[in-house]
Amino acid sequence: MPTPPFLEGSQLQSSAAKAPTFLSLPLHIRVPRYLRIDSDLAPLDDGEWRSLSSTPAFLWEGPRPLPGWNMVEIDMERSVTGAAAVITFETDDRIHTVELPLRAGKITRRMLRVPRGVRRITLCPINSRGTFRLKHFRLVWLTPRFAKDRLIQRLATNHRVCRGLSRKEILSLLDHEAHMHRLTWKEIALDYYDSTFLHFNPCIMSDYSKWIGMVESPGLSLTNVTATASSAAESDVDMVFSLGMLIDENVTEEAFGNSLASLVEQTYAQWQLVVSATNKAVQRHDWLVVACESDARVRLLTEEESSSDGVAGQIEAISSEMLGDWVGLMTVGAALASEALSRFVQLLGEKPQAGFLYCDEDRLDSAGHRHSPNFKPGWNPDLLLSKPYLGHLGLWSREQWQVCRHSLGTGHAATVDTADLIHQLALEMIEPAHKSHQSLAWRVPQVLVHVPDDYLPSAVSDQGSWGTRHLARVSDYLARHDVAAVAEPGKVLVEAKDDVGENVRVRWQLPESQPLVSLLVPTRDGVEILKPCVDAILAHTEYRHFELLILDNQSTCPQTLDYMREVAKRDERVRVLHWDEPFNYSAINNFGAREARGDIIGLVNNDIEPMNGEWLTEMVSQVCRPDIGCVGAKLYYPNGTIQHAGVILGLGSIAGHAHRFFNRDEDGFQGRLKSTQNLSAVTAACLLLRRSVFDEVNGLNEEKLAVAYNDVDLCLKVREAGYRNLWTPYAELYHHESISRGADDTPKKRARWLSECEYMRTTWAEQLDNDPAYNPNLTLVHEDFSLR
Repeated sequence: MPTPPFLEGSQLQSSAAKAPTFLSLPLHIRVPRYLRIDSDLAPLDDGEWRSLSSTPAFLWEGPRPLPGWNMVEIDMERSVTGAAAVITFETDDRIHTVELPLRAGKITRRMLRVPRGVRRITLCPINSRGTFRLKHFRLVWLTPRFAKDRLIQRLATNHRVCRGLSRKEILSLLDHEAHMHRLTWKEIALDYYDSTFLHFNPCIMSDYSKWIGMVESPGLSLTNVTATASSAAESDVDMVFSLGMLIDENVTEEAFGNSLASLVEQTYAQWQLVVSATNKAVQRHDWLVVACESDARVRLLTEEESSSDGVAGQIEAISSEMLGDWVGLMTVGAALASEALSRFVQLLGEKPQAGFLYCDEDRLDSAGHRHSPNFKPGWNPDLLLSKPYLGHLGLWSREQWQVCRHSLGTGHAATVDTADLIHQLALEMIEPAHKSHQSLAWRVPQVLVHVPDDYLPSAVSDQGSWGTRHLARVSDYLARHDVAAVAEPGKVLVEAKDDVGENVRVRWQLPESQPLVSLLVPTRDGVEILKPCVDAILAHTEYRHFELLILDNQSTCPQTLDYMREVAKRDERVRVLHWDEPFNYSAINNFGAREARGDIIGLVNNDIEPMNGEWLTEMVSQVCRPDIGCVGAKLYYPNGTIQHAGVILGLGSIAGHAHRFFNRDEDGFQGRLKSTQNLSAVTAACLLLRRSVFDEVNGLNEEKLAVAYNDVDLCLKVREAGYRNLWTPYAELYHHESISRGADDTPKKRARWLSECEYMRTTWAEQLDNDPAYNPNLTLVHEDFSLR
């Protein structure tokens, strides 16, 4: 039967058994008697609803929540990951709005203050179009003491200023802020607490606009940037930036004028623009010559001044005219922020070894509104092979430019998108960076380029679709460098807009003599978990040259012991090794590695089940590359949502899983759920690395990290040793997370966990706050790549 146009309170308690009550008094719990449609909602079958806009709303009918501190609890299945719910309290003189970022697969909880005199309550279930099913929704009144403790704990974990501070330090800070701003402690504390829940979805224009207003408004972070830009402009820096621009007859006066105006307005004035225009462009557009003559720093080249060798000839001609220390390409129509070149000067002062520079960018709609920010990771060679993430401005040192431009060869088409050229040239930076063991490419994590929608190159051109063009570039790169790999179409990016099509999968060849892989599987009892894991690995793994070492940590269950004996007898690849010591994940795996015979060590949890037969083939082919350290897989919860798609440093204080709880078929932030990429760390639930690398970094830290974060520590040690860690979406497995070990729910376990957190913060503080595989403009609170 169709859902009625309201929800009864009893329907919203289906998850109540999972929801702990913070106070035992049921009088303190408020559930709406009904949630009636207020706007833009349509009932579907089986309790499902459709949101018809970004502001749908239910109206709360029934007993009002008690005034004061309350814990709101909400659990919802929805088609749009990253969406947030919004609860609004209306009084006679004010509207109080609280945003609730949703966590898939579990109840979302956060504290709020219910004002006195509430006359109307509405719930926006998701702030976007899509479908949803509301399973649980209630408010629980909290004692002030409990609320205060919870608030301080939240600030210590998630607030950018309070992270790592003691309770006393946080209280002192809040008292000081309250005094400075002449507010009550309660008002300041709530403001700090609310800021840890701010959730700006970069795909929603209104969210991005709010974020711009907060981050780039005078008096905030942009003030420092402007000051830096001014000092750079007034300094004795003698550095010239030469930018090349390719123009054909389709160029508009507005597009070229916007780009030129943005250069003229630069706070750093030492630049040059070299424009290569086709004869048709010069003949058709009288304004082009006039515009180029308007500034002595602009040089216009026509086809007579270039060779006839297509784009390669144009680049050759542009190069001969470029006078700068740094040279590059810029898409016509793109506008630079006024401080763009000053920010590059600042970066070069910090990174004198740099050979290539790029920055974040966004787009402009027809009304001039900024949207669709491209917040890029730091230099990420394997992501660059998967998808062209660099955008519409690239700058090379003159030395690197001379090397990279020769990759164009001859015979290229007469017209090629500038963004395509930037990516083709940037691919040439992969080899020098690998050989020098340091990154030559650096990013300014600030939106310095704005590209109007009207001027964006088409996703489909004479040279084929976006995916086809990038596939051809990567294939050409692999062939010219004689790399033992082939490029093929990757996973379809279903949410792409102008980037319609597939990304690219690079399939690396296995060594002629396939290495032995030693899979280490620690366990204690739990045959119902261990058996499906081991049987699935043995039966469904296409790569056959492996051994599976079951590391038995004091099992006493007869059925488990019987199974271990049986499987070792049944399959000669299985060995059972006994570790008769208290649980220490690091020590158990170090023991297993010492007993292993393979050239490759695989750390595998006992609650892992392969989803495809090629999982180990893919991981082995990646880990055999000499520049690669740890390799991680794409892991799913049993319900098909993402459990692990790589680890982001600093997320949730120490580290967290990227894209956790996203749906299986979603692209993720800018297609990264479907793209092979370099990450700072991956989970040891399924991790491979060469034995030589494992030994080089002295394995896992069994003294300081017995249980938590030992995999992150291992990956960081590997990265420090000069290797790139990698995550691949082509090795897919189910992971029944931490079923066998249990929760950290005793004082002893809690103390151990806090000690491990302290070790990580002390040892890796700088890395945890600056993950190069992430972007500092993105959140460290949520796992969904929303804005910070």
